[in-house]
Amino acid sequence: MKFKIALLQMNSLNRQYQESTEIVLAKMREAAAEGADLLLLPEVFLTGYVLPFHNQEALGEDNPYLQQICAAAGEIGIGVVATAVTRGREKPQNSAYVIDKQGRRLMKYSKVHTCDFADEACFESGDAFHVCDFHGIRLGVMICYDREYPESARILMLKGAELLLVPNDCGAMKPRLCALSTRAYENMVGVAMANPNGENAGNSCAFSPICWDENGDCVDNVLLMADALTEGLFYAEFDMDQIRSYREREMMGNTYRKVSAYDLLLDKGISYPFIRTNQER
Repeated sequence: MKFKIALLQMNSLNRQYQESTEIVLAKMREAAAEGADLLLLPEVFLTGYVLPFHNQEALGEDNPYLQQICAAAGEIGIGVVATAVTRGREKPQNSAYVIDKQGRRLMKYSKVHTCDFADEACFESGDAFHVCDFHGIRLGVMICYDREYPESARILMLKGAELLLVPNDCGAMKPRLCALSTRAYENMVGVAMANPNGENAGNSCAFSPICWDENGDCVDNVLLMADALTEGLFYAEFDMDQIRSYREREMMGNTYRKVSAYDLLLDKGISYPFIRTNQER
């Protein structure tokens, strides 16, 4: 089984909800014509990422923009990871919806690791990572800063994810690309990341978990590496049969972990040099 993802490398519009929706609909049609199974958008693409954001201007669950995307997904036959600032309990959330080829909302994920040291402190953090079944493929989502923490990808793998989709919006990509490749390797999951184009940005990418062949020889796991400045759709194809075979025989992921030695990972204490004045301890 081949699974083809279209990654949109484009800057979002600031609070131009209908205009942004029309861009997504056009890109869905373009990606479907190229045989893509799913379109991955950058972070908060429908609403834009100019902060602060207030809860009353965030999108509710029944907003017309998401409804249009769901209807088009069913008509065109392509899935979408649609991203937006959504209404939270007290503050807005940074969210992604996974929509299948029939236009059904399979799950909503709200960013757990919000950037509380910056303008994104106006957001309310999500409280869990989620995995869904997309036409027989187990998908997980982590958003931008989530990927800086290895625990995000690890939990998604433990919940059964085979592929991780990463809506993103940031620069200084070189170390972050290395980290995404490592997340694919260590968890034996595919990874795809969509980022807006720009100086020191872009580099939308995809990585296979397959880092060596059956003879033990190393292979390049880069499926896609876009440049920084080009705007548009980029494509990555995952061979799910090869990935599943690899996961069944290799020794990463959840194979030989020594969980009894990991207690400190759940300790909420923070000590020098990691103390910051604006973080909870």
